[in-house]
Amino acid sequence: MKFSSSVAFLLAVSSTTSVFGFSPSSSSSFVAKPSSVGRRNNNLLSMNYSVGIVGATGAVGKEIVGCLNKSSLDVSKLRIFGSKRSAGTSKDVGKFGSVEVELFDEDKARECDVIFLAVSGDFSLAHAKNIAAGDDGAVVIDNSSAFRYDEDVPLCVPEINAGDIKSSKLIANPNCTTAIGLMALYPLHKLFKLTKVIMSTYQAASGAGQEGMDELEAGTRQVLSGEREVADHKVFAHALPFNVIPHIDKFMENGYTKEEMKVTWETRKICNLADDFPVSCTAVRIPTYRAHSEVIVVETELPIDIDAARKALEEAPGVKLVDDLENEKYPMPLTATGQYDVEVGRLRRSEVFGDNGLELFVSGDQLLRGAALNAVLIAEAMDKAGSLKAKKATTA
Repeated sequence: MKFSSSVAFLLAVSSTTSVFGFSPSSSSSFVAKPSSVGRRNNNLLSMNYSVGIVGATGAVGKEIVGCLNKSSLDVSKLRIFGSKRSAGTSKDVGKFGSVEVELFDEDKARECDVIFLAVSGDFSLAHAKNIAAGDDGAVVIDNSSAFRYDEDVPLCVPEINAGDIKSSKLIANPNCTTAIGLMALYPLHKLFKLTKVIMSTYQAASGAGQEGMDELEAGTRQVLSGEREVADHKVFAHALPFNVIPHIDKFMENGYTKEEMKVTWETRKICNLADDFPVSCTAVRIPTYRAHSEVIVVETELPIDIDAARKALEEAPGVKLVDDLENEKYPMPLTATGQYDVEVGRLRRSEVFGDNGLELFVSGDQLLRGAALNAVLIAEAMDKAGSLKAKKATTA
């Protein structure tokens, strides 16, 4: 594969962009509509929470820190837990100042009111329940897949099922693809009653964490510079630059990947649908840094009214309707990156399902709505409901 002498220019331009794929001037906060999630429960006691993060140096952990800097949650102390390699180093955590990384210890983590786990499923399985155990344990919000399918562990998108959290001490954060898609699907389900969901995803390198984004950047440079015709790869099954890979996570006996089945399983659980409710997904990795996109086709029990669908999406918290075809405005990873809201557009009557079918396109930031933001919103929802308790409360 050969490229022109403009390679040097392209590489120079790319160097002015952050590793996350958007310029440092991009806003990482956009809330178009006020949401009940995030409004504090003002009472006689001021709940000043001690919050801990395990995995704060990873892609999701960094975004959790960023979301907490903008959150309504009253954080009196932010603690960062890490490995022996990072313990003792200092980390700038925005308005919380410079924090020394502590060597992870379950007892230390239990001292916090809330712990965010942005780590592997194996780590969560080993430690999450111990951190949350007993009345003196911390509330644990786990970003891994370790507990998503446990019947006694809530799987939460706060705008949809915050009521499922109740007094739970361990809460699972959903898969990024599911969380992004459900922001659009749930308002439509309330209005038209979904009967079938078919999804095809276009998932950014960020879904594989910082290592995935780094591999995409390095591989793109390899090919553009002429160093290699096909980029090196370790994180992904094949080279991702200038390619798409219809393979995310391991293949299962039914021919779907686990990533695809996560969408099926989690949609049913979060939306309280039947165990056999038909949801089908094809997940594809594409060479963009961050923000996943999805084509979603639904069949509904009630006939679709496009205007009513638009209105429902315009009013839905966490959703931004971008559907102005005349001016070529529609959801894209480029515009969804760094934004809190999920972009939804390309609404149209389905030619397959007719009057009871709708097709749409969705883009959402995988590291925010699909991970860090959703986790912080869970804590905010618990605070608002009064189910999040500070070990030390001060009189307001």
